[in-house]
Amino acid sequence: MAEAHQAVAFQFTITPEGIDLQLSHEALRQVYLSGLRSWKKRIVRLKNNVITGVYPASPSSWLFVVIAILATMYTRSDPSMGLIAKIQEHLPASVYVIFVSAVVFSTMLWLSLIFTMKLCLKQLLSYHGWMFEQRGNVSNTTKVWMMLVRIFSGRQPLLYSYQGSLPNLPVPAVKDTIRRYLESIRPLKSDSEFERVNTLAKEFEVSLGNRLQWYLKLKSMWASNYVSDWWEEYIYLRGRGPIMVNSNYYGMDFMYAIPTPIQAARAGNILHAVLMYRRKLNKEEIKPSRIPGTFIPLCSAQCERIFNTTRIPGEETGKTHTHTQTAVLVQVIQVPLISHNEYVAVYHRGRYFRLWLYQAGRMLSPREIEYQIQRILDDPSTPAPGEEKLGAFTAGDRLPWAQARKEFFGSGVNKRSLDCIEKAAFFVTLEHEELDKKGDDPDITLDRYAKSLLHGKCYDRWFDKSFSVVIYKNGKNGLNAEHSWADAPVVSRMWEYVLATDCFHLGYNEEGHCKGDVNPSLPRPQRLTWDIPSQCQERLAQSLSVAQVLADDVDFHVFAFRDFGKGSIKKVKMSPDGFIQLALQLAFYRDRGMFCLTYEASMTRLFREGRTETVRSCTSESCEFLRAFENGEVCRRFCRSASEKHQQLYRLAMTGAGIDRHLFCLYIVSKYLGIESPFLKEVFSEPWRLSTSQTPVQHLEMFDFVNYPEYLICGGGFGPVADDGYGVSYSLIGEDIITFHVSSKHSCPQTDSHKFGKQIRKALGDLLQLMTNNQKEASRSEQNHSPKPQSKKEL
Repeated sequence: MAEAHQAVAFQFTITPEGIDLQLSHEALRQVYLSGLRSWKKRIVRLKNNVITGVYPASPSSWLFVVIAILATMYTRSDPSMGLIAKIQEHLPASVYVIFVSAVVFSTMLWLSLIFTMKLCLKQLLSYHGWMFEQRGNVSNTTKVWMMLVRIFSGRQPLLYSYQGSLPNLPVPAVKDTIRRYLESIRPLKSDSEFERVNTLAKEFEVSLGNRLQWYLKLKSMWASNYVSDWWEEYIYLRGRGPIMVNSNYYGMDFMYAIPTPIQAARAGNILHAVLMYRRKLNKEEIKPSRIPGTFIPLCSAQCERIFNTTRIPGEETGKTHTHTQTAVLVQVIQVPLISHNEYVAVYHRGRYFRLWLYQAGRMLSPREIEYQIQRILDDPSTPAPGEEKLGAFTAGDRLPWAQARKEFFGSGVNKRSLDCIEKAAFFVTLEHEELDKKGDDPDITLDRYAKSLLHGKCYDRWFDKSFSVVIYKNGKNGLNAEHSWADAPVVSRMWEYVLATDCFHLGYNEEGHCKGDVNPSLPRPQRLTWDIPSQCQERLAQSLSVAQVLADDVDFHVFAFRDFGKGSIKKVKMSPDGFIQLALQLAFYRDRGMFCLTYEASMTRLFREGRTETVRSCTSESCEFLRAFENGEVCRRFCRSASEKHQQLYRLAMTGAGIDRHLFCLYIVSKYLGIESPFLKEVFSEPWRLSTSQTPVQHLEMFDFVNYPEYLICGGGFGPVADDGYGVSYSLIGEDIITFHVSSKHSCPQTDSHKFGKQIRKALGDLLQLMTNNQKEASRSEQNHSPKPQSKKEL
């Protein structure tokens, strides 16, 4: 194959006359360019490491300190109080000994100042009192704190500049966690059940709890984060069930617009935009994430594993592996260069390809990527036996996949092809089906679109990759992301950048093709080869059957709520997120006639290597309010109380005082010690029948929903957590739109995603009407109680 010969640096054959060595000048040129590019990356990485390491100072500040010390010495003063003289005693005699000793002292002083500044910034970022203050009523302490944070972080930071200054996640007191836990289950338990759990909790607090807590405090002093590594291992990697539907999630394209109907052109722009994001990521030019509306930084550690990452199955536990080094694969006769940073793995009609995205040290243009994608689409070859549905291994149970990987993919051509997929920057699926056909019901199309992104045909995605981009025949696209390596906001931030860059920066020509010229001498995409024996194909069929049953059971409903958005919610002086959570509680209560344990995903990225925490948004206050509301009572006080309670729980979760991650870690320690805890067993036997998550828009400035309303981004979603429950993802788009992704299972007669979606719509409208009426009544009440102005006669 032409592409294989171009990758070969040399060939040799042994003849009676000796060794015949053949050199390829083009291949040697590629070797040189690859090495040059690698060294450039190392230099950029070293420069960024230095800049990040000295933050909040700058490297140039070292020169300022040196000049200041030398200038002070010139005035015959000793700013070191004798330390420079002591340094001179340990240096060899020289005419430059005074200068060298001054530089050494200056460097030590500079490093001490950097350490002090980092420590001060870390202590400042450990303060979270500002989060619990009422909007518009800021204390003097918080004002001084804000000023100091601005001073210490005034220089333009790189992506990872704050990492060394973020505080560690604190370990809450056992008694506080138990108290909050008991509060959270009180509205869901009968008196007798609550008394039983309360007894178990008190016994745990005075006995086993303190012993387990000691181990957690020890870990928190040693590790950067006492939760994250255990969370990744035990919640994700040790799971033996399918990750498709149960763990992976998806992100959608624009809801109504398709910038071009040409599949290859859309793929060209999308893949180029992803590469642009990766280049900015490698150079750390992406700004650190912050809490919206503030300058408070969030942890960026998860960004390190966006690309070239795959989840590898194991018989007991899996692992995530990020390939960061350029590799050279040496064969007996040929030596091809394989840089896994520079290609993607592509799936189309049952065949796998390697698509190079760089040529001669430069990134391919969108038009060139379109040209290469079209070559794949036009390739007439047929799949090898077992190749078409090979991806089903990643969709089924983990143990069969781990065993098959070890037995059939441990050597030879299968290992080389599997390595190509796992080391690729990311995975791409070119669908041969269309979405959003003209005349189709938009609601049905969105539901089918969500299911397609979440599980596809169960074999046309590589669910182990960090993320897979899906391009449909009519230009629609989306992505499927694996969950163990990072949480949705990290992927969402990248995807928003990609969509905005695709439409508003790169664009298309009048014919719908990518802009630019094509280099026809580009090597063709390389077809991956497989040798799948019949025994492996039998196991593959078993994994596919397991995955297919799971996929067929998923019921999805996606819709955009346009009656009002966060703008109207804020006018009635409520938190938009708290308002939606109340609406979801009301919808579930109307749907099932009961309240349930509700999971709302929050984040702990205010801390180093922080990930998520749970907000138990079904509270006594919310239940009291919704019961009163359904009974037709005036419940203004109850509503305000429920909203304030939700905000308080959310703030506690963000500041490390949540319930569930602490209890989870206590449970893990108890398992390590081989101790059974009836209380912890009770805690983790409770199902989350309503699992919710908000996906915030992070690149709002890159979109214009007023002038381009058709370019409406609609977030993404996930599968149901409980067999008899709902999964609900929502996004607040601009001021006037809320998108919802509702999932459940057909096999449960009590759940229906479409019916629940209608309940959500009605609950939102009813709550806003109630709050608007309450606000009007409160306004009239204030007017009636205010003193009337005196007339002239009375004066």
